[in-house]
Amino acid sequence: MKRQRSYSVQASDGMNGEAGTLYLVGTPIGNLEDMTMRAIRILKEVDLIAAEDTRQSRKLLTHFDIHTRLVSYHEHNKAASGPELIRLLAEGQSIALVSDAGLPAISDPGADLVAEATEQGITVVPVPGANAALSALIMSGLPTDRFLFAGFPPREKKSLGKWLKDLSGQAATLIMYESPHRLTKTLDAMLEHLGDRRAAVVRELTKRHEEAVRGTLSECLDWFRDNGPLGEFCIVVEGADAEAAQSSNEEMWWSQLDVAAHVAHYETTMDRKEAIKQAAIDRGVPKRDVYNEVNR
Repeated sequence: MKRQRSYSVQASDGMNGEAGTLYLVGTPIGNLEDMTMRAIRILKEVDLIAAEDTRQSRKLLTHFDIHTRLVSYHEHNKAASGPELIRLLAEGQSIALVSDAGLPAISDPGADLVAEATEQGITVVPVPGANAALSALIMSGLPTDRFLFAGFPPREKKSLGKWLKDLSGQAATLIMYESPHRLTKTLDAMLEHLGDRRAAVVRELTKRHEEAVRGTLSECLDWFRDNGPLGEFCIVVEGADAEAAQSSNEEMWWSQLDVAAHVAHYETTMDRKEAIKQAAIDRGVPKRDVYNEVNR
C-alpha cells in the first residue's frame, strides 16, 4: 500500500496554478523610512489588503499613496474573515496581510490565516521588514547566537510564575513584549523566577523617544520604578548558564510523559493519592486537574 504524503513543496513567487498568493508584508514599527520599496510595490499591486487595524493601516497607505482596497482581519473577527480571505485566495485573488506594525503573523492572528493558507496549498510569500523583537535583540548587547521569542507574558500572577519557571532553564537569550502598565510587575516576577540576570529593556523602537535600559534585572526594575514606563516595550534577558540549564533539564524529567504516565511513575514508590499530589506539584496545576485526567 502506497503511503500517503503529508509534506508539501511551495514553488517560487506566483507559481501555484490558479490560486492567488498571500503576501506577508512587513511595515514600519515607528519610523516610516523603514518601509521597503518592495513592500510599497506589493501593497499597490495586490487585489486586497487585510489589516489588523484598518484605521492605523489607512494612515500608512495614505502616506505612500496606496489606494488598494482595505479590509479588517483581527483576533475578534478572524473566525468569519479568515474563511472569506481563503476563499478569495483560492479563487485567484492576491492578498497582502499587514499588522499594526512590524511583521504580521508574529503574536497576532495572522498566524492562523497563514496556517490555513498553507493547508489549502496557497502560496505564502514573506515581504520582510522591520521587527521589534530582533531590533531589540541586536541592540541589547546580549548573546545573539541563540535566542527564543516568547511573545507576551501571561497577565495572571500564578500563570506568569509558571511561564517564567518553564523558561528559566533556557540557555538561549529570551525576548518578550510587554505593555507599560505591566512592565514593573513582569520585571519583578522575572527577578524572582529567573534570578538577577543581565537584561535590556527597550522602548519605542525606531521612534523619537527610543530608549534602551541595560543592566541586571534588579537595576532595570529600579530604573523604571523611578522613571515611569511609557511606550511599548521589548524585554531581552540573558539565558540560563550551563549549570542552571542542566538543573532545569533534570527537574523537567517528566516533560515527555503524559499525566497518567507521570502519576504511574510515582506510584512505584508511593500510594496513588500522593502520586497525584506530586505530579500536580511538578506540573504546577491543581491536584483535581491531575485527578480528573487519570480517572477519566
